[in-house]
Amino acid sequence: MEVTKPELYEKHHSFNLFHSRNGEIEPQAERAVRIMETALSNLSLNGEREVIASACENLQKQARAETSEFQLTPFIADEMSKLDDEQLVTYLYHRFRYDVFPRKYRIDEYPPYLQIEPTSVCNFRCVFCYQTDLSFTGKSNGFMGSMSFDVYKQIVDEIEGKIHFLSLASRGEPLLCKEIDRMLEYSVGKFLGLKLNTNASVLTEPHIHAILSGGVNTLVISADAADEETYAQLRVNGSLSKTLKNLERFNHIKETQYPDSKLITRVSGVMVNDKQNIDEMRELWGGYVDQISFVKYNPWENIYVSQPNGVIVACSDLWRRMFVWHDGLVNPCDSDYKSALAVGQIGKSTISEIWNSSAYHDLRKSHLNAKRCRVEPCKRCMVI
Repeated sequence: MEVTKPELYEKHHSFNLFHSRNGEIEPQAERAVRIMETALSNLSLNGEREVIASACENLQKQARAETSEFQLTPFIADEMSKLDDEQLVTYLYHRFRYDVFPRKYRIDEYPPYLQIEPTSVCNFRCVFCYQTDLSFTGKSNGFMGSMSFDVYKQIVDEIEGKIHFLSLASRGEPLLCKEIDRMLEYSVGKFLGLKLNTNASVLTEPHIHAILSGGVNTLVISADAADEETYAQLRVNGSLSKTLKNLERFNHIKETQYPDSKLITRVSGVMVNDKQNIDEMRELWGGYVDQISFVKYNPWENIYVSQPNGVIVACSDLWRRMFVWHDGLVNPCDSDYKSALAVGQIGKSTISEIWNSSAYHDLRKSHLNAKRCRVEPCKRCMVI
């Protein structure tokens, strides 16, 4: 199937289309301003107060329909609606860091977002994914493997209270990691924005219980179509009917055994061609999940061999998120799925040390000084 490629890929808020059953921004914005104003009267003059004050000011501007650098969106409002008042200030502090710091090229002790890869192995070969690259998936090439619980625990023990936004996902299917249920159990109560991404093909009953009783705040089901033919063409080796059956079982268990669950469910697809339709997605998936979205396609192909593209805009991910692969290798982005830019290793350095390391600093400096064209594979990448 032909894939339409965008010229540039803007990483910030990459939703192309988004639908939510709720997503009411105004009441959550009013609630946020009220709670932040109260918090500001009690906070000392430190970095946290500065961020909260800026967030509060920007939401007040949004309410007046003025231009602001930090705004609530439907999916942010959904996340806020699941939080208690005492959690909201912490959430908005970290959300502001995620949304605004990359635009100001600002860093502090920890990345705003951490993406942890439970495994690089996948049972699908989606047409828009790295898994179609045989030089990556070949067992003899050294990229395939799963994270141990000990490595995951080491990461969580460091970042608890420091990073609240993270995903368990990256180059592979997380539920294929043998330790995933134990990882979820260890995450309970430690994060306000933990997402688990899965194609749902192996969403077994034990996994369902681990997700619903674990620390997951949002379960993202990766699916791109509302008919079996298109689904199979895009998610090679996948079955739409099997995915739907697994989701039916998930919802039954959630409704009957976890009626107080605050978990948000989302079906998220990659928009790659004009055959995909958000209305058809809503008609099929709307009865299964809380949210439906399409994200823009990230053009990763031939990133290691294509001609330099002349892009000089700095990549925002260098200030937004960090990726930890299954073996503890730390990378600044996932477009570089073979880790040419690797900046550290869990066990040798901490997350904070790596985020503030000279290797990361030099990479950011190259991008800021319009020298991206000298960095491999950044000079061939379309992400900004």
